[in-house]
Parts: sequence; structure tokens; C-alpha cells
Amino acid sequence: MQLSISLLEITRAIDSWLNSAFHPHVAYGIELVLAGVAVILLVVAMAILMVYAERKLAGFMQMRLGPMRVGKWGSMQAVADVMKLLLKECLVPTNSDKLMFRVAPFVVTIVSFMTLVPIAFAKGIQLWDINIGVFYITAVSSLSVIGILMAGWSSNNKYSLLGAMRSGAQIVSYELSGGLALIVVVMMSGTLSISGIVQAQADGWWVIKGHIPVIIAFVTFIITSTAELNRAPFDLAEAESELTAGYHTEYSGMQFAMFFLSEYTNMFVLSMVAATVFLGGWMPFHLAGLDGLNHFMDYIPGIVWFFGKTFFILFLIVWFRWTFPRLRIDQLLKLEWKYLLPVSIINVLFAAFIADGMVSVNDGG
Repeated sequence: MQLSISLLEITRAIDSWLNSAFHPHVAYGIELVLAGVAVILLVVAMAILMVYAERKLAGFMQMRLGPMRVGKWGSMQAVADVMKLLLKECLVPTNSDKLMFRVAPFVVTIVSFMTLVPIAFAKGIQLWDINIGVFYITAVSSLSVIGILMAGWSSNNKYSLLGAMRSGAQIVSYELSGGLALIVVVMMSGTLSISGIVQAQADGWWVIKGHIPVIIAFVTFIITSTAELNRAPFDLAEAESELTAGYHTEYSGMQFAMFFLSEYTNMFVLSMVAATVFLGGWMPFHLAGLDGLNHFMDYIPGIVWFFGKTFFILFLIVWFRWTFPRLRIDQLLKLEWKYLLPVSIINVLFAAFIADGMVSVNDGG
């Protein structure tokens, strides 16, 4: 907790200094710029780290070395890829809708960054402590499908169009079960606020104390998150064997890099949401009655807990990609509409009875 408190003190000190040195409106604008730069640097650094980590994990799971040539143990390969994309020319197809073609990558990237706003990285370290944080994330993240459809339609390429339509059907479908999985914890916590959900887990993470409904919701959320990310085994929107690269077939250079960055940004956001909602966020691991253990866990900084849980969820998503075979589009939609959605609806009803019982016990009824 000590590092979390120090981070909070640093942010308060910066705020005090800016307000003393500048007009409050100017200070507020500078704070917004600093927060934006910090988020961009965090996402870019984590994207480079995760690209390298995923390649190494894939190599280990497939009994090969992975990147080894650029830098020590291939550690600079991701940096070299970024430099290559920066230097490549961004080509626009002749018969495409040029304005829509150029705008689509920005739409997808901006939506990805907007979803980071209510995430609580540590105690008091949050860009916006909005009281409908969970609803905000689910609402804003669904807008990315607009950019994907724009990219597929404007490319004037049948493979891009088919990939975009697949992605639209896939994202809209799996958002239903993903949203119902989050509703289970919202009912248990009694709030949509991210900070409120974290505080509700001070005496135990929901995945431990939330009984069977939360466990089912956690598993469902991990599956639906993987599907919404268009990652294997659910990457039908860009299945190389069928649609070359799907909706970003015609993109090159930094335009392609923006789609690539948004995919990893969405990976981070969904992993952070899962870590926050189901695994306590920055809250340490506590067990009722074990004060010695709980006191020891408090010494580990909250931000370490948060990113440790986030990387655990990221590892699960990477593990899925390199373990399971790709589904057909009909199998993918059948999994959602015939299995996950009915199970999620029943699970919400089950959770409602348990949450009502918890309220009755707390009220002494």
C-alpha cells in the first residue's frame, strides 16, 4: 500500500504546484495533457512488452525459440517492428472511400484509449472516478465495431468487407454474454463504480467469495473477451486462410499499426476489467480471520497487485491463442447464442437470488 500512497501523494503534489503556478483552468488543461501522455506511454510500452512476451510464450508452447536475432534473446524485435512500420508508406487503394479509409484506424484507436479512463490502477490513481464506470467501459468499447466496419467498407475489397461483417456479428453477439457476466458482480457489489467494486472486495475477491455465479461469470467473461478481441481461436474476422488479413487487408504502415495497437490496448483494458471486477483490482489478497496473512499482504503495493493480476489474465488470453484450433464462423456464433447466452441469463437469475440473500443477511432480515 505504501507505493500506492506515495503515487497518490505525487499526483496531489503535482496538482498543488500547477494550481499555485498557473490559473486553475490552465492547470487543469496541463493535467489533462500529462495524463494523456502518461496513458499513451503506458499503452505503447505494454504493447511492445506483450508482443515480445507473446512471441516467447508461443515459442515455448510450440517447442521453438521464438525471436532470437535482434537484441539479447530477441528482446529488440518488437522495437524493430515499430521502426519498420513508422518508415513504411501508408498506401490508399485507388477506388476506396479515401476519407473513410483514413479515418477508420483513428476511430478504433481513440475508442481503445477512451476505455482506459475509469480504470483504477491503484488507490486514488484513476483518471475519472465515474459512478457508472462499468457501464461506461461496456458502452464505449462497443463503438470500436464502427471503425472496423468503416475500414472494411471503405477498402473496396471483398475480403475486407467480409472480415468487417464477420467482426460486427461477432462483437455484437459476444458483448451480450460479456455484459451479463459483469452484471453478476455489479449486483453483488451494489454499484457500477470501478472504485466501489474494488472497495467491496476488501474482505475477499469476488471470484473467491462470490460463490458459483461469479466463477461462471469469470469464465464466461474470459471467453467473450477473447472473442471480442478477434483473437484465436475466435479470429474469424481476419482468418488468414480465408480472408487474408480481413478488414485491414489494404492497410499498411502506421495505419495498420494503429489497428495492431488497438488490439493490444483492448487486451489490456479487458484484462484490467477482469482483474478489477473479479480479482479485486489493486486490493491485496485477504482472507477473513487470517490477520497475520492480511497484514503481510498489505505490504505489497496496490499497483503491483493490479498489474500482477492483469498480466495473469493476459497470460490466459495468450494461452488460449496458442492452444485451441480456430472455430468456423457458424461454430463461433453457435457457442454464443446456443450455450453462453442461455447460461449467462440463468446465471444472472441465480446471482440475483444470492445477492438478495446477502442483502437480507446484512440487514439482519
